[in-house]
Amino acid sequence: MGRRSPYPEEFRNDAVALYRATAGRRTYAAAAADVGVTGETLRSWVRQAGEQAGRSRAGEAVEDRDEELTRLRAGLGRLRKAEAERQSEREILRRAARYFAKEMRT
Repeated sequence: MGRRSPYPEEFRNDAVALYRATAGRRTYAAAAADVGVTGETLRSWVRQAGEQAGRSRAGEAVEDRDEELTRLRAGLGRLRKAEAERQSEREILRRAARYFAKEMRT
């Protein structure tokens, strides 16, 4: 484990937000000079923030997928139940048709 940063997390988050707001127009070193840290320090904070965001998005995607899977399974269960009911209704109608067909012949 590395040592604890002397900079508070809020300060690091603000520095990352400042860099991202000016990304493409300024270098890490220029943005870092504004907040009083080295360019490499800011670069590592930006990388860590990106990794954390990626992990949280991946966790959300898994939760969303699990919720959708649960919803789809419930829907499939309802469809199977409805199909079974239709099958039994058709069987009743077939039997009734056979019965009345016999009655018509005799």
